[in-house]
Formats: sequence, C-alpha cells, structure tokens
Amino acid sequence: MTEQEPFKWRHFQADIILLCVRWYLRYALSYRDLEEMMQERGLQVDHTTIYRWVQQYAPELEKRCRPHLKTTNDSWRVDETYVKIKKVWMYLYRAVDSDDQTLEFLLSPTRDAEAAKRFFVRALQYTACSVPHARPAEEQGAWSIAPAAPRVINVDKNAAYPKAIADLKAAGILPENSELRQVKYLNNLIEQDHRAHQTVDEARDGVFLDVSELRI
Repeated sequence: MTEQEPFKWRHFQADIILLCVRWYLRYALSYRDLEEMMQERGLQVDHTTIYRWVQQYAPELEKRCRPHLKTTNDSWRVDETYVKIKKVWMYLYRAVDSDDQTLEFLLSPTRDAEAAKRFFVRALQYTACSVPHARPAEEQGAWSIAPAAPRVINVDKNAAYPKAIADLKAAGILPENSELRQVKYLNNLIEQDHRAHQTVDEARDGVFLDVSELRI
C-alpha cells in the first residue's frame, strides 16, 4: 500500500473496501456479519479478508481523518473499566472532553500509576495532533508539554491517578496549573459509554481494534 495509491492491486474496488471498514468501525458488527451483508449484495467476501482490510486501512483512515475531526477542549474526563478481550481481562482506559468528544483510549493489563501515565502521554499526543499546526508530543521531546494540555482532568477515586499526575507534572509533561478533580458525578457519562463499548466488543467476537475511535 502506497500513500498515493492505497488500494493498488486490490481485487475489490476501493469503495467496497472502505464501506466494510467504515461499517466495522462505526457499528457493532462482527467480521462474519459483514461477510453476510456483502453476500446479500451479491459479493463473495470472506470475513478474514475483511479483517485484513480493517487491520491495514483503519490506521491510515485514522491518520487522514484526525486533522478534520472536531477540535477537543481542555476539560477532560478519564475513567477505566475492566473488559474481556479475546478471553483475556484487560483494563480499558478512556478519556473524553466535556463535549463528549473522544480523546484517546488504551488497553492495559494493569491498573496502576504507570498504566495511567502511559495513557495520559498517549492522550496528550492525540490532542497535540488535533490542534492546527501543533507538533505531536513525540516530536517535541519526551518530556515536553503538549500544546493542548488539559486545564482540568476529572477522574474517579482510583488512587493511581493523583500519583500519575504528580509524576507527569514533575517530569514537565503536564503544566503545574492542570487541575486534578475526583468528582464522581462528572464521570457518569463516560462510565455509561464504557458499557456501550463492552456491548460493541461482545458483538465483535472479542476482536478489539487498537486505534482511536473514528467519527466517520
């Protein structure tokens, strides 16, 4: 796959590939669901082929869509939940802003300060990319402040968050004026959304795509 001709040498037309990838990312469909839907439209596409399309083209779609997504704001709500991925229990960290725009998510086998720090670094890298003309955090140096650092971060009562935030501030990743709040009711929305994610994951036979949500 080349950047100029991403669908070169593919047996199926580009619009068919994009349709399958978009439907998988947007709706609670499994690969076998999509195989059946294509058969109803007269196309014989194996579910494993659709799986390969998603793995190959979803990251490229994410990269191309991100500059056009709605700009996120500086009020973050962060939470984690326990989900089963391919019969393995993992912690799903997720952040949204006060307008319910997804910032980032991360799967982690642990629920501790180190996992929280990894998640916040990823979220900062994403918000850096979503701000016009901003450089990604990794291009600014490992310990620099992303240009879209949060004004306030609301979390649950997990004791790992205060330590993670303190460490990131000490390292210079977060500015000192980023405020940490532990207010339960503010996170109700993201907790409800976590349940929706669990439902989608169950519908997808436990196959979880490790790319940020695409609002397409």
